[in-house]
Amino acid sequence: MSPPFPTPKFITGGCVCNSLRYRVDFPADHDFEASSCTCQCTQCRKQTGALFFIYHVAKPASTAFKFTSPTTTLKSYRASPDAERVICGECGSWICWKPGNGDYVCFTVGTVDPLYLFGEGADGVEVPKEGFGLALVNGGGVHCWVGNEIKGVTDKMELLGKLKGRRVVDGGE
Repeated sequence: MSPPFPTPKFITGGCVCNSLRYRVDFPADHDFEASSCTCQCTQCRKQTGALFFIYHVAKPASTAFKFTSPTTTLKSYRASPDAERVICGECGSWICWKPGNGDYVCFTVGTVDPLYLFGEGADGVEVPKEGFGLALVNGGGVHCWVGNEIKGVTDKMELLGKLKGRRVVDGGE
């Protein structure tokens, strides 16, 4: 069954200074609802400077997510041994999170180009006037480390899976 919103075949994005550019190609069977995710762990809060990290899961990482620019400013950081955080060493933008033991990548939705995220300059044919934001951020996926919820704030947010999605109550990072 198709989701009740338009879905892209691909999107592009990049860092603030545009030295790192990427493209994500979605397979025909990509589950947009289950791939829209958030995390409330302390590491993601510190990395983003926000209450929660919004990401979209692309798989397989080996073919779905590709840098389309030179990667001379690409840096990575491991806040834990199990995952790599990929950032631009020039402007500091966080591009994606990659697990050490899986063929998927969690790209930061905030780095998606305005055309695809909210329809800036969209023709309404290839890209809908409202963009593909709802396909990328709909709250239907995993909501990680909700044990780190901020009571009265993030525990009340519908986007973070009160009505849909799988909530992972784990105190880990």
